[in-house]
Order: sequence, then structure tokens, then C-alpha cells
Amino acid sequence: MAPHAPSRRLFRWRPDQQWEGYLFILPSFLGFLVFIVLAVLMSLGISFSSWGLTGFRGFAGVLNYQQLLRDPIFWQTFWNTAFYIVTIVPMQLALGLAMAVGLNQAIRGVTAYRLIYFMPVVTTIVAGAIVFRLLLATNGPVNNLLASVFSLLNIPFSAPNWLGSSQFSKWSVVMLTLWKNTGFTMVVYLAALQGVPKELYDAAHTDGANAWQRFRHVTLPLISPTTFFLFIFQMIGAFQLFTEPFVMTQGGPANSSLSVVQYIYLAAFRDIRMDKAAAMAWVLFLFIFAFTLFQNFMQRRWVHYESE
Repeated sequence: MAPHAPSRRLFRWRPDQQWEGYLFILPSFLGFLVFIVLAVLMSLGISFSSWGLTGFRGFAGVLNYQQLLRDPIFWQTFWNTAFYIVTIVPMQLALGLAMAVGLNQAIRGVTAYRLIYFMPVVTTIVAGAIVFRLLLATNGPVNNLLASVFSLLNIPFSAPNWLGSSQFSKWSVVMLTLWKNTGFTMVVYLAALQGVPKELYDAAHTDGANAWQRFRHVTLPLISPTTFFLFIFQMIGAFQLFTEPFVMTQGGPANSSLSVVQYIYLAAFRDIRMDKAAAMAWVLFLFIFAFTLFQNFMQRRWVHYESE
């Protein structure tokens, strides 16, 4: 008679298991259920209800989402966030890769350079934003330096109002974000570059490939999984941008640098519209989820193309 197949239950108890282990993970598991799972489910319910200063006032169906689609400020924050994504993500990837390639060489003091470039990552973002506000002031060091350069070239120069102009406010947020986060991209790329076998470079050099061809046909394909990870990670970070515009420009002027997450914060804690904030949060989640699925699909297509 054939023996019984082993049970496939997720939490099948075995005599050698110690119940004390479950007690150790119980506090974290309960915290996860209450503060993550329950909070997410409650936010979904709030988005379909009328919820204000006095709490729950009744079910509203999809009214919050309909009002959101007719809200011009929401669409403005959406396009502001799209601007952050299309500027910050590719520039951060390019700068981080360039820094990693440079610091992957056997140069004197390379450890000190790596430390210097990584220091903004561990610096408090609020402190960095305050310093950038001083640097980008109308009569600050950045405009004074630009004025000196343009004066040497005999080119007329009008100092931009980085923080108070709708034309430049988003760029001030982009500069701060690049300064803060590019060091992290550099470190991840540096780890990926050090994992590329040196024998492949030697073989490509023997076949007559120059430095650019070795980078194009050896380095880039082998670090493509790292690029995909960083792209998704940074895109989600750009979608969730909050502290940088909040401290630098407070979302102004005229909401020109207001991000979606900052608008969610204002709707929830300034306007006391928890229902509207929850609806925006779920719309943002759907956008991030859709972008992640699309990039995952493109990554699989690229890997299939490279393997052919």
C-alpha cells in the first residue's frame, strides 16, 4: 500500500518544531496585520465613503473618484510628478552609472571618492533642502557663479528665480533629488560592475573591441538586471516624491512643483478630506502597479531578444 502523500498545508506542525518561535514573530506579525493590512483595507473603504473631520458620514460610491478626475489641481500634480519621473529617473541612472564606471577604476584615493559621493545619501534630506534653498536663492552662490561665467563669455544674463518661478521651481526639486539619491545608484551599479567577469573584457579586447564596444556589448547587457531594478525603484520613488518639494518650494508657486503625494498630504491634513486623500492614494497605487507590470513585460522581452 502506497504511503500517504505529505501534507501541503502552509503551517503544518511537526514534532521537531518549537512553539516558542511563533511567539517571537507574533508581535511583528500582529503589527503587520494592524498597521499594514488593516490600514490598506480601511483606506480602500474610506475612498468609497464620505469621511471628514467628524469621521464616517456615509457611503459615497465612486463619487470621490469622479470628483478627483474633475479636479484640475490633481491633474496638475499628476503632470508635475510625470515631469519628475522623466527627468530624475534617466538622469539619476546615467549619472550613477558614469560615477560607478569612473570609481571602478584603480585610481589613487578611490575609497575617499566613493565616500564623498555617497555622503549625500546618509545626509538628512531636510538639512540638504535648506542648504539648497540658500544656494539657489536669487542672490545666492549658484546665480553669482552663472553670472560670472556669462560675463566672461560676454553673454547677457538674467538671474533665474529658482524657487519662486513656475518655470524653474521643478528644476530646483530635480537638482536636490539628484544630489541626494545619485550616490545610492552609484553604489548599486558599482557592485554590479564588480560582478562582471574580467575574462569577458579580456576576450573582447583580444577580439579587437575598443573601450566603448566593451562597455556596450559586455558591461551593459550584464548589468541590465541591475538597471531594471534601479529603474523600477527610482520610478516608484519619483512617484512618491514628497519631502523635496515640500521643503524646497512648498509646492509653489501656483502649485507648479506640487507632487501627487504632497497633494494627498494636504487633502488629508489641511483640508481634512480623508476620503479624497484615500482615493488619490489608490489612483497613485494603480499607476505605480501598471508601470511596474509594463516594465516587467519589457524586461522579459529584452532578455528574450538578447538571448536570440
